[in-house]
Amino acid sequence: MERLKQRILDRTSHGIVSILGLGGVGKSRLALELIHQLKPEYSRQSYFWVEATDQLSFERDILEIGKKLGIPGIEDSKADAKTLVKQWLCNVLEDRWLLVLDNADDEAIWGARSNPPDQTSTLAGFLPSSINGSIIITTRSRRVANCLAGKEVIQLPTMSREEARKILTNTLEKPETAADENLTSVLLEKLTYLPLAIIQAATYINMTQEPMKIYLELLNEPEEEIIKLLSDDFGDRSRYSSAHNAVATTWLVSFNQIRKYHPLAAKLLSFMACLHEKNIPRSLLPEISSKKDAIDAFATLQGYSFVIRQTRDEGETRYEVLYDMHRLVYLAARNWLRREGSLCDWTKSSLRRMAELFPTRDHRHKDIWTIYLPHAERLCEDAEVVDLPERYDVLEKMGLCFVVDGKYDAAVKVHTAVVQWRERGSGTSEERILEAYNNLGEALQWSGDLARSATYLQKAVRRQEEVLGAEHPSTLTSMANLASTFWNQGRWKEAEAQEVQVMETRSKVLGAEHPDTLTSMANLASIYWSQGQWKEAEVLEVQVMETRSKVFGAEHPDTLTSMSNLASTYRNQGQWKEAEELNIQVMETRSKVLGAEHPSTLTSMSNLASTYRNQGQWKEAEALNIQVMETMSKVFGAEHPSTLTSMANLASIYQNQGYLERSIPPH
Repeated sequence: MERLKQRILDRTSHGIVSILGLGGVGKSRLALELIHQLKPEYSRQSYFWVEATDQLSFERDILEIGKKLGIPGIEDSKADAKTLVKQWLCNVLEDRWLLVLDNADDEAIWGARSNPPDQTSTLAGFLPSSINGSIIITTRSRRVANCLAGKEVIQLPTMSREEARKILTNTLEKPETAADENLTSVLLEKLTYLPLAIIQAATYINMTQEPMKIYLELLNEPEEEIIKLLSDDFGDRSRYSSAHNAVATTWLVSFNQIRKYHPLAAKLLSFMACLHEKNIPRSLLPEISSKKDAIDAFATLQGYSFVIRQTRDEGETRYEVLYDMHRLVYLAARNWLRREGSLCDWTKSSLRRMAELFPTRDHRHKDIWTIYLPHAERLCEDAEVVDLPERYDVLEKMGLCFVVDGKYDAAVKVHTAVVQWRERGSGTSEERILEAYNNLGEALQWSGDLARSATYLQKAVRRQEEVLGAEHPSTLTSMANLASTFWNQGRWKEAEAQEVQVMETRSKVLGAEHPDTLTSMANLASIYWSQGQWKEAEVLEVQVMETRSKVFGAEHPDTLTSMSNLASTYRNQGQWKEAEELNIQVMETRSKVLGAEHPSTLTSMSNLASTYRNQGQWKEAEALNIQVMETMSKVFGAEHPSTLTSMANLASIYQNQGYLERSIPPH
């Protein structure tokens, strides 16, 4: 407000200021509040308000101003009221005046034209300019704001929580309805502190006499129900009769403006409306061949305050450009597309691009899939794409990444959906079905469901050997996963025989340093370890660790797994110091690379605790075990086998310290 007042009263400026902001953010209310503040001090100043929604409303209000001023000839049938009022305000009226040009959103009549001869079609030329006068423009369009006011643009920020709370309580018939501060804060956050949405919510509460909690529950309903709620027109008498008072419809004019004058921006907006509204990566959006056209399209969406480009923190190394979409704009845009019957087509188009771009689960792509996953989940949840083949391609890739991220239950869920769909689909090749069996078997193995894991993996291996051959990469992958399941079931000899076959075949076909060959060697070492064949395990583990460190790097998850395995072998041979050094290195690196709550990090902590325990370092072992148990209980649940194992380890530590009666608190 102070900035606006200062610029309006500054006679050295060119006298025009634009208030820019999202529809419903309070631009007109700010201009109106300024007039109320100025009137007592500047009582001789004239104040004019013009609706600039379209040419007819502008001409109507300008004519009324001419009549109020008593301009000669203003009511002549051949008179051009726009020109007469402009001349009068520029040259005749000696007193100060302030004109508010409200809702100047249409770029066709207020923006600069790309074709100079076409300038006559804009109304900007009819705005008066005088040292005695000032003009305030309210607009949603950055182009209009800059075209009319140059650099004198005030963009309204998001309203503060205190300001939003004041609007809510002032609009409520019973202000005590907002007495619960926590409930009120949640409601205002849901409404994104948008004045129009807050007024609409308060009016609904006034009309229905329902408590605020009920309105909040309605905002948690499915998307279509939320849209119905936000589409209620509450008849705000402070707004024009032609204006859209409801939040869900107030931006329809802007959407249609963008579609009409900026088709590339409309394409981006439609695509974004099918994704998750936060952290939208530019790489996932449709490609625009011209760099200038792309810059202009994104600038248009940002200019209307529909999307915000995220700023990078100092020192941040992220290279992906990310955008956030305003939550209520997101819902309104989806409603706009749904009403026009194009939401389904845009969703399918977005899913196909996701299927094309979603990366493999190679460790190097982790940053990409981490950004893509929420958008992939949002797309795959849509009922419109349930029978689209690309949906199951995306689900399959998601499931593979979930395994790497340690989200095993989520991996089982999506791989089960892929298996069921491919088994039903008449056009699905047998190779793809068997691949789905392998992926589900792997996920089940990691989740601890070994019996079902073995069932799917055996089905995959049998048919893959017949259909693809014993040396096919897919066959070897399924055999390796089956060997791991045998190992987890304690079927050592079967696991060993299977893994030796896989390792030898991979070494012959792929080479000794290929990642898959190294994985087989590591798995075989684990089988030797489980049978107490420490020396055989150590030889293989040292070889795998050194090769992986050379090929992948010291911080690669596979390298860390090799180091952890070797540490376990050292521990079982009583080489405590060597085990401790490796365990500490693995734990610290995994915590940094994977995160403190990742299953692999927790395994490293548990291993280090065991090393401390075996050396009689009870306090160090106890501290680590408590941390592991509490985190596992939070991440996996109190009854998960890993949580129970960590509880048993802690109980053992207490027992060895003589705390026979100390209990482990329930979780």
